Amino acid sequence: MAFMSILSEAAIPAVIIAILIIGAWRNVPVFDAFLEGAKEGLATAIRILPVLVGIMLAINIFEASGALDIIVTLLKPVVNFLGIPEEIVPMAILRPISGSASLGLLSRQLKEYGPDSLAGRILSVMMGSTETIFYTVAVYFGAIGVKKTRGTVWIALIAGMAGMISSVIVCKLLP
Repeated sequence: MAFMSILSEAAIPAVIIAILIIGAWRNVPVFDAFLEGAKEGLATAIRILPVLVGIMLAINIFEASGALDIIVTLLKPVVNFLGIPEEIVPMAILRPISGSASLGLLSRQLKEYGPDSLAGRILSVMMGSTETIFYTVAVYFGAIGVKKTRGTVWIALIAGMAGMISSVIVCKLLP
């Protein structure tokens, strides 16, 4: 265990030193390259800022308007029929939209149901095996200026649904 502790503490400084040594060996002005990258990063952040503000506003409106509660209520008969705990439905809806909102929801739900309950285990596995699809697509495609996502969103939603369904099945099979 001591080896892993030393390794984890030395990893980042070792990578930085390696970058500096390789840069010097190849005659690359490392600091200038760093500044250029930082400038490009700032330009990207400014370019995607309107997208981020729009997503955050939409998420807040979605939660504050009660739309999430309405959707959860409408889906209860379906999830009960399928044998899916209804406690996980809000996470299943919110997770593809917002990572921070779903993390806050996870925290509240783990306090309410407990981390060792079936719902707590499913929520934890779901959180780790799914992605914030709309946020990710908006940020990455917005950063490079892609307007037409083609099938990316649908494929990502199918993959997210597979992750959610798998988390339910795995947690029901493993005690």
